[in-house]
Amino acid sequence: MARNGGGTGAPPRRLLVAKGSFAPMGGAERDIIRNLPSLSKKFTVSVATLESSSELASVCEENGIRLMTPSLKWSQSSSVISRVLDTDYSRALECWKSVGNLMDDLNEFDFAHITSGDGSLAILKIIPEDVAIHLHLLEPHRGLHEDVLHRGIDGRPRRSLGVTKAALALARRRDLSLIRELYARNRSAISGNSEFTSSRIGEVYGIPSGVLLPSLGIGEFTQNPSDDEPIKIEGPTEPYVVTIGKASWVKGTWETISMLQGSGHSLAHVGGGESGDLDSLASHAEDCKVGIWIAPRLSYTDLCSLIRGAKAVVSMAHSEPFGLTPIEAQTIGTPALFVDEGGFKETISDGDSGRLLPRDDYSAWHNALKEAGVAENRAQWSENGRVGISMKGLNPERFSERLYEIFDEL
Repeated sequence: MARNGGGTGAPPRRLLVAKGSFAPMGGAERDIIRNLPSLSKKFTVSVATLESSSELASVCEENGIRLMTPSLKWSQSSSVISRVLDTDYSRALECWKSVGNLMDDLNEFDFAHITSGDGSLAILKIIPEDVAIHLHLLEPHRGLHEDVLHRGIDGRPRRSLGVTKAALALARRRDLSLIRELYARNRSAISGNSEFTSSRIGEVYGIPSGVLLPSLGIGEFTQNPSDDEPIKIEGPTEPYVVTIGKASWVKGTWETISMLQGSGHSLAHVGGGESGDLDSLASHAEDCKVGIWIAPRLSYTDLCSLIRGAKAVVSMAHSEPFGLTPIEAQTIGTPALFVDEGGFKETISDGDSGRLLPRDDYSAWHNALKEAGVAENRAQWSENGRVGISMKGLNPERFSERLYEIFDEL
């Protein structure tokens, strides 16, 4: 393969970046968006998606990146029958085919970088064989291969887990088939976003995979407050801890409130959730005598201020694929106290850059909260965390280099 740049005179390779939906604007969507400017320096980039966002549109416009969206409206179905029959896949495929100019232009691309998520995998069916594909598989589909997404906010199954597993058999077989077919395809590569995710890909799909780490937004989370960052966010009762992510059982929100009982700390929850779940959380917090503040949608400056004023950022999420929140906390200078599971073990060194704690040992969590209040610990943990971030190369430039290297090897 002729390399881009380096005096070769070769034109930049043409890269299609695709993800089913940017509407959630969670960590996965933010990661793609923050990497686009750097990617556009190495490739001629086009972006295709079934659901865009204002943030994506703005970055594409600023960087001269073509953004393609469908003429057909797509959204994930909430119908049980649709889930059983896996009609979301068929609908997503139909919508991908309606993306403006995509079908006509697919043969023009050298590479396709696809990020997993709702609606994403259906595009695999329409990408020509001579286009090299990289799939950034952020996690095996947890709704199909685990039960954590089939539990209510308090952990109780929404319906029989056995019945649910049987009902999703068709969708599960298709998911397994799509990933295994991609692995067997010529000029294809699959990467997890952590060593933990890569190991899970092996367990679920029976195939090997690489690792492509995400990025930390340099200007989004800063060690020192920016000029426009509020000194204090009004709302949470001090002392408080921050948890980030849509309220759910998989994110450990309910368990976090249970853990805080008797600790003297309130909870600032960022990420919202379903109204019924938030009502249940408020009732649970009242029963536990734990103050809770549900944050509105926060700007990065407000979020930094909230984190900066917290005793700690905490999470009891179940088998989180990577662990971006700990390094955001470390960058700002707030201790990261996280459950000793999943990708968190790759971004926190226990006692060195934060704490990794047993899920059910609440006394250990309470002791860690006391440790987080010691100025020396706060400074040392954060400094060590920043060193780790630098060593891992968690920035858009290194992400783009790694992706280029993946395609170059293909």
